[in-house]
Parts: sequence; C-alpha cells; structure tokens
Amino acid sequence: MQTNLVQEFSNTAEGQEAEAILRSCVHCGFCTATCPTYQELNDERDGPRGRIYLMKEFLEGQPVSEKTQTHLDRCLTCRSCETTCPSGVQYGRLVDITRGFIDERIERPRRERAIRWALRRIVPHRTLFAPLLRMGQLFQPLLPDALKTKVPPRQVARSWPTTKHDRVVVALAGCVQSAATPNTNAAAARVLDKLGVSLVEASEAGCCGALNYHLSAHEDGLDNMRRNIDAWWPLVENGAEAIVMTASGCGAMVQDYGHLLRHDPAYAEKAETISSMTRDLGALLLQEDLGRLKLAKDPGKVAFHCPCTLQHAMKQNGVVEQVLRKAGITLAETRDKHLCCGSAGTYSILQPEMSQRLLKNKLQALTVDQPDRIVTANIGCQLHLGSKADRPVQHWIELLDPA
Repeated sequence: MQTNLVQEFSNTAEGQEAEAILRSCVHCGFCTATCPTYQELNDERDGPRGRIYLMKEFLEGQPVSEKTQTHLDRCLTCRSCETTCPSGVQYGRLVDITRGFIDERIERPRRERAIRWALRRIVPHRTLFAPLLRMGQLFQPLLPDALKTKVPPRQVARSWPTTKHDRVVVALAGCVQSAATPNTNAAAARVLDKLGVSLVEASEAGCCGALNYHLSAHEDGLDNMRRNIDAWWPLVENGAEAIVMTASGCGAMVQDYGHLLRHDPAYAEKAETISSMTRDLGALLLQEDLGRLKLAKDPGKVAFHCPCTLQHAMKQNGVVEQVLRKAGITLAETRDKHLCCGSAGTYSILQPEMSQRLLKNKLQALTVDQPDRIVTANIGCQLHLGSKADRPVQHWIELLDPA
C-alpha cells in the first residue's frame, strides 16, 4: 500500500512503525472472512481492510471524526485477521498506535471518558478491584439483572504446595484473575508440583499493562511493564527457567514487552529477555511427562475455548487441546474456533451490544456436541462465557489439578 504520512506522524517512532505496517497490506480482503465484527455487520469499515483505510487516511492528514473512532472502537483487537493475512500485516500494532494518536486529538464524550478513567484506575489495581468485587458478590441478589450476570461467584483458592524444587518458573498473579479466580494459579502450582516444578509469584508484580495500553494510555501501560520486569528480574537472575502465563491475555502482552520497550535504554535488554522467557502454561506442560498426573475425577466431555490471545497473538493454537488429550480428557467438537467470544479485555463493557451478540454465537458454537463443561485459558473469556453459560466454565488447568 502506497503511503504518504504527514510529518507530524512520520517523524515519530510509532508513526514510522505504522507506515511500515500499512505498506505491507495488499488490499486482498482475506481478513474480512475471519473478522467477527465484519461477519456481524457486513460493513467494510467494521472489517480490518476498511479500518486500515480509515487509519491510513488519518495518518496522511485527512480529517477524521467520532465516526472513525467508533469503527476503530468496534474492533476487538482479536487479531484473527493476522492469522489469516498472507502478507503478515501486524494489524494489532497498527490499531494500537492509531487509536493512541486519535485519542490525543479527538475528545470523547464525557460519559465515555468517565468509564475509561474508572476502568484504568480500578481494574489494574488489586487493592481497589478485589474489595469492589467482594462487595458486588455480597450484594449480587440486589443488583439489576444486567449487572447480576457480570459478577462471578466467589472463589477461594486451595493451598499452594510447600515443596521446593530445583526447577522454578514464575507466574503473574495479575489483577482480575487474582481476585476473581485465585484458584487458577494455585491449581497450576499443584499440577507443576507433581511434575517437579515450583511455581512462584512476585508480590510486587501487578497488571501486565494490557488494559492501560489498549485504552490508549500507552505510558501508563509501559510503566506497568517496567514494574513487572523489576519484580521478576531477581527471580530471573536466580535461575527461573520461564515466565509462565495462566492468562493468555496477559501472555500476549508480556511477550511484546521486548518490542514495546525496545527504545528504553534502561529496560530494552531486560524486556527482551522477559519476552523470550514467556511461555503459555500449555506449552510448558506439553513438554512434561503428563503420565505422572492422576486426575482427581472424570470431568466428562469438555469443550475447549481457545482465546484469541492464545491462538492469534501467542500462536499456540491446538496446544492446550494436545495437553488435555494426553491427560486422558475427552474433548467435545466445537465450531468457529477462530471467532472471538466478545470478551476482549474491556470490550464487553465498552461495546456491550456487539459483545453480547458474539457471546451468544460462541456459546452456541461451544455446545453443539453437548459438553459437560467449558474450559478456556484466559480470565476475561472465562468470566464472559460464565456469565451466560448453562454449564460450568473454568480454567482448563483445574481439570488436571490433583486436589
């Protein structure tokens, strides 16, 4: 694609990156076939190719309005288009960069600004999010129906193993997962313990930075990343063999630390090391002897939902399914595996109508084979699916939990 960015953008590192991405697009339109919002709306401006044209016009100095912002906001950033694209267009990076530029120049309505501010100030901070979640769980019966389903039932984590192994891997407690489903990392720790690996968390680490970064607060997101690197670095220096992700949304972000901090002289090298060490839990377990595990009970037929961040961003499509089959679990057939469930971080809050349409489609696709339960690999997907599913929804690692 021929480009002619205005100097305002072409003189910046992000603008130059955006221009390189734009030039790699050949207008083929293959991406529209796998874009969830295009499939629902049949509007070129709500598919990757159309959004790329909108972003190109903006970066070349053409006037844009709230309509352009709306079409970009409707993008889930699921990155299914990247998996489909024969030219390797890095659409996710392009939309992050352009949204950031546009949000600096077009002021959103007051209500939108308030919601985004609240999300950024509350969700990434465990000390604020956890008590508010507990309050919501306590008063759930009194909440309006629209809110009741969004509040997950309270979960209590079982105990972590006390045995210390020579092999050590590091987990991210995160923000939402540590409050809403604390048993996820605890279950992972117990499974790894049976395999001779210690899972540890760094208490100083927090949100991976995705929430801030994807809401155009790039500097705040980068600060989240630097804090996590500082928290993990002593463990890396002491011999930790991997940064293991139990939430693929966080994994997709952490694997990009090296790229996003490449111009930071104080953190570039460390960030690249952290990214190179980042592995999804499924990828780690696939290399282990799963015959050493004994399932606590038969989970029945299981439908696995592969999050967009796992299959399109981390490129781990099919890995968890291999782990579950090796462990002796029967997997149900599902449809439209490449399409997003509609969670997409804060998307379910900021774009509720489209999010609910995609959720309905996904639950139908996951239950065509009448599974006994649904499992996934990302906290956002887990909570979103669980809000409307008529059967249990949990993290897949809990199926392997010896407890």
